[in-house]
Amino acid sequence: MRIRRPFAVITALVLSASLAAPHASARAPRYVKQPTATGTGGAVASADFDASKAGIQVLRDGGNAIDAAVAVAATLGVTEPFVAGPGGGGFMVIYLANTHQVVTIDGREMCPDACSSDLFIDPATGKPLAFEDARHSGLSVGVPGMVATWDSAVRQYGARSFKSDLQPAIGVAQRGFTIDSTFVQQEQAALPDLQAFTPSRKLFLTPAGQPLPVGSTLRNPDLADTYRQLANRGASFLYGGPLGNEIARTVQAPPVWPGTTLTVRPGIMTPSDVAHYQAKNRPPTHVNYRGLDVYGMAPPSSGGLTTGEALNILSGFKLSAESRTTALFHYLEASRLAYADRNAYIGDSDFEPVPQQGLLDPKFAATRRCLIGDTAPTMLPVAPGDPHAPYAPCPQAAAAANPVHEGTETNHLVVADKWGNVVSYTNTIEQLAGSGITVPGRGFLLNNEMTDFDFAPATPVTYDPNLPDGGKRPRSSMSPTIVLKNGRPDLTVGSPGGATIITTVLQILLNYIDFKMSLPQALAAPRASQRNGATTFAEPDFFNSPVAARLTSRYGEAFTQQTGPVLPLNSWIGNATGIDLLPGGRFQAVAEPVRSGGGSALVVNPG
Repeated sequence: MRIRRPFAVITALVLSASLAAPHASARAPRYVKQPTATGTGGAVASADFDASKAGIQVLRDGGNAIDAAVAVAATLGVTEPFVAGPGGGGFMVIYLANTHQVVTIDGREMCPDACSSDLFIDPATGKPLAFEDARHSGLSVGVPGMVATWDSAVRQYGARSFKSDLQPAIGVAQRGFTIDSTFVQQEQAALPDLQAFTPSRKLFLTPAGQPLPVGSTLRNPDLADTYRQLANRGASFLYGGPLGNEIARTVQAPPVWPGTTLTVRPGIMTPSDVAHYQAKNRPPTHVNYRGLDVYGMAPPSSGGLTTGEALNILSGFKLSAESRTTALFHYLEASRLAYADRNAYIGDSDFEPVPQQGLLDPKFAATRRCLIGDTAPTMLPVAPGDPHAPYAPCPQAAAAANPVHEGTETNHLVVADKWGNVVSYTNTIEQLAGSGITVPGRGFLLNNEMTDFDFAPATPVTYDPNLPDGGKRPRSSMSPTIVLKNGRPDLTVGSPGGATIITTVLQILLNYIDFKMSLPQALAAPRASQRNGATTFAEPDFFNSPVAARLTSRYGEAFTQQTGPVLPLNSWIGNATGIDLLPGGRFQAVAEPVRSGGGSALVVNPG
């Protein structure tokens, strides 16, 4: 059995919630919300108890990990409506036990056919729109890929029907769920967005336009009906059907509340754009790190390539033999270099010549590793390398950078079943509450994913792989990850967090693999995120730790602690979930113990 040593630097973010197994009987365990669960028969971890319970219900009823993942995601659309739901999209990474194969589904949102590189250029000024002006508009909404992902996953790899997998979510939407303090914090953070659109005010706020009180019940019969229609009529109810037409009409003429002070621009999406959307199967990314095979998501996600490149860079350091300070310095600088290459080269590979092979070539990583010296660089941001063989060694120059607008309000779920299938699935509607626009009578918010495109190149002569175009999908940082050991699943992990997702996943992998933390410890440990910036964003427990002080005094690293109007929501980095696949067919499902109010980990047979 794997042995994991406690690691000395885990400070205040310890497992504060009970890890005791729930009361159970042989036939029907009584599940409770907890961050860690160990047992057999299958496992689920997500941000929400009702969603995790839906996945367990499907596993108990004979569904496999793919069926359960769809049930969890659909239920999150009910209970986590500001980060999930049919109006968004995401990426699913799957290990198939019967073929010993990792496959992926790209359900990223798509720009309408009428999109061009000047989508977010103000015609009155010739300059890019302010981010919030772009977000609160139909222009920000991409063709949703969520339902297409669910349908594709179940048709190709599920053991049950799409209709069956939607039933738990229909039940939760119809009977409602109890609003907790985290939900209210999210409402407060997104209040101007929800107040700006009439159906959003009606569904999510009080008659006075204020957040719903803690302890109240939110029922969503409109979403229940939408899910029933999808269950009975299939994905074609959306793609080429009435629901797609309604989405396009809503985008073209957003239902603005008469009293709003926001300027809301109409969008350009048509029913034809929705009808032509397809979720795509893509080959996964793959690197070998310390003898483990790490699989992730390929473009238009930057997660697999950037995490993989950083791991390749770090493979040249013996992190487990280094001091914690030195190991974290190497982690920060490997992240900085990988992000430089991410920003320079990664976009939608259907439109851009993304050098995937070069970015994951250990020989290219060696040319980046040699740039890591004894202190943090002073020429910032660091320049990208050239991932085209033969690789130029150790180039050094500063580079221009585009602003990053990726929203941190995403969700990640993991599922494993008794047959050995594993799913790692990250999905989102982008910012908290997405565009703020609820489809009238349908019970779900629309995304603002098109703002993940760069609005304009960093300079007039800079190549930018992430500009809008018709049918193009914006670059994402979502990093659903599955790790194999000797050809079998060993670990699956992922997180929300916008551009910080990559560093969260990377840090968890290093904690688990190099520093021998248990998976609960690896998730709970304080986080820091370096993304080729002058400073590193750190959580309070990292920012205030002795190791951060040593990184500053010894290596010249600079840290900042984000603050904002709604705390602690914007002081956390990520909200990860994972599953450790233990010997003997056992699972340890893990969710956050503290961040975002803590997540929910469940197994079919606790013990």
